[in-house]
Amino acid sequence: MSTALQTDQPAIIPSQKIYYLDHIKVLLTVLVILHHSFITYGGPGGWYYRQPTTSEGALMPMTMFVSTNQSFFMGLFFLLSAYFVEPSLKRKGTKVYLLDRLKRLGIPLVFYSLILSPVLNFMVYHYGDHNPVTFMQFLSGYDGWIQFGVLWFVVALLLFTLLFVALYNLKLTGSRSITKLKAGPVLLFAAGLGLITFFVRLIFPVGWVLKPVGFQFGHFTQYIAMFTIGILARRGNLAEKLDFKLAKRFMWIAVGMLVILFPVLGIIQKVTHAPGTDFNGGWTLLGFLYSFYEQIIGVCIMVALTGISMYKWNKPSKFLATLSRNTFAVYIFHPLILIGLSLLLSTWMVDPVIKLAIVAPGAVIGSFLLAAVIVRIPGVNKVI
Repeated sequence: MSTALQTDQPAIIPSQKIYYLDHIKVLLTVLVILHHSFITYGGPGGWYYRQPTTSEGALMPMTMFVSTNQSFFMGLFFLLSAYFVEPSLKRKGTKVYLLDRLKRLGIPLVFYSLILSPVLNFMVYHYGDHNPVTFMQFLSGYDGWIQFGVLWFVVALLLFTLLFVALYNLKLTGSRSITKLKAGPVLLFAAGLGLITFFVRLIFPVGWVLKPVGFQFGHFTQYIAMFTIGILARRGNLAEKLDFKLAKRFMWIAVGMLVILFPVLGIIQKVTHAPGTDFNGGWTLLGFLYSFYEQIIGVCIMVALTGISMYKWNKPSKFLATLSRNTFAVYIFHPLILIGLSLLLSTWMVDPVIKLAIVAPGAVIGSFLLAAVIVRIPGVNKVI
């Protein structure tokens, strides 16, 4: 990605409301719910409760959906979050900014770990695994009091932010910015991410989790890079300068990779008789190829989504503004709705794919409805 130096105004406040960034946040939140819904019924990954399908015809598109999401959606969350860090820090000052971050991120972490997480685990233990115990009996043997679940993202965001604030106050953040995107440098950047990801996954393959925070270092190369890109992009006011033609070009690159290269990776696995774990990391051909595939398609989707949205989705919408306001609450509480719905249908003797078709949209709608109520609670609305 091309960069330019800016020494006088390193963090420009946008000249107009950037509605499309809020709209993208809503889309990403919906994708998080769908992502975990697909994992529940057979997609690759870990989740509180799973009832996977055995249908080969369903597993392939489910795997494609989950892997494509994983390639970009959390990275884009980090980028969007970082985009607003430096201007807010400049406006509020270090002390007020840090207290605000600790309140808005720290309180949800404590709540999730000490209250919501035990409830979620009890639901699965009692209703999913059919253990006839009361909630108090379950708590008497419960040892997972530091368990952040889906809020691993909040832990990472808080750590990234604290590190940036420290560097900022030491005047070590520099003045570089991203003012324009060009195809060649973007693809080279994505390939570089792929190479670093491959080497990181030699030590920390996908699926390796740092407990209790829940970090999967196999994905953190992109997360760190996107947080950094978010800072630099804001300095260059990039959100108002994206190129529509470039975005469409990257959209077609992503589509081509998904339609052509994803099946090719599957064919290579079949031909070489390699286990599926080879994709996760290590000195394997599939681990090497997939690291590049994942990062390149992920970066392409991010550029395409933001660029096209800037031109096609940058209009005020009262409905989307309301949903955007509720996204953090949705992110925190969607496991409660998703797990509840999946447990409710757990004894229904149909293929899990049918359950997915019901639970996924139900979890999206239910999560946003619950969030709409939660953010209206006095005191809570000042945190989330």
